[in-house]
Amino acid sequence: MQKKIKHKSEIKTQLHPRNKHRERYDLDALSQTYPALKEFIITTEYGKTSIDFFNNFAVKALNIALLKHYYNVDYWDIPPRYLVPPIPGRADYLHYVADLLALSNKGNVPRGSDVKCFDIGVGASCVYPIIGVAEYGWSFVCSEIDKKAFEASAKIIEKNAGLSGLVNLKLQEDKYKIFDKIIAKDDLIDVVICNPPFHASLEEAKKANLRKLSNLKRKRANNEERNFGGVNQELWCVGGERKFVKNMIHESLKFGYTCFWFTSLISKDENVFYLKKELERVKAKEIKLIPMGQGNKISRILAWTFQTKEEQEEWAKTSWK
Repeated sequence: MQKKIKHKSEIKTQLHPRNKHRERYDLDALSQTYPALKEFIITTEYGKTSIDFFNNFAVKALNIALLKHYYNVDYWDIPPRYLVPPIPGRADYLHYVADLLALSNKGNVPRGSDVKCFDIGVGASCVYPIIGVAEYGWSFVCSEIDKKAFEASAKIIEKNAGLSGLVNLKLQEDKYKIFDKIIAKDDLIDVVICNPPFHASLEEAKKANLRKLSNLKRKRANNEERNFGGVNQELWCVGGERKFVKNMIHESLKFGYTCFWFTSLISKDENVFYLKKELERVKAKEIKLIPMGQGNKISRILAWTFQTKEEQEEWAKTSWK
């Protein structure tokens, strides 16, 4: 009896249904959009075309191709050593956030510039505004504490006409503040997004990177080169993501009636219980945990609001057209 061969699915089924990156990358099409990608295309031991994901330049070239091909970007670049964000995962976050807003809008994702998103720590890549504008037409307020990253994002906004008037970039000069000095008390924000630095120290970040590279290569890694890059403030802060999001929760109290939903990515599962208890302690009206998965990585979005169901419905009715 002939044995049935199971073929591995070409669909990344863990990604959100609206995510444009659910299928394997079409490297031929991407190379037509961005010819410089061709030099990084390799053939794997299984005879498939891919790129070398251990090569930071290859990952960066792939990002440029993806952003040009799917999100109408004319120019995108980041300084050396800065974080090269994984585009499918960043898109997933925004699609799940869109679903969160849709819950108060009869199941319809609110679109257009009336929907305002606050991106905490936009980084050098400006990637969330790029995707949010292209997919949903949202407008963005973005903060950044690193001046070099701020300048890189400012250049991306300046050189892409599609972002003009929709992305407002602000330098946060007080590294101990998140909302204060960026969001005025009368600013109306529909959703806050945050991808916090999740390591508690530089040493922890280095060890995690070596573990990741060892797992990918299936042998012990002996260097500290990051395939996706990342400078210190992008990868770690004192207390890690738990401390950062705890501070975010307490600062969000002041903005509970002018910000609809607050959200943050949570990388470490052990932080969820602690942060949910913190939200209960400050009397958040609603708390949601939204699971996400990209390949071997499991993550989740923690979301909270200080508005009742009635206030949520009123917000949607008066804010979104």
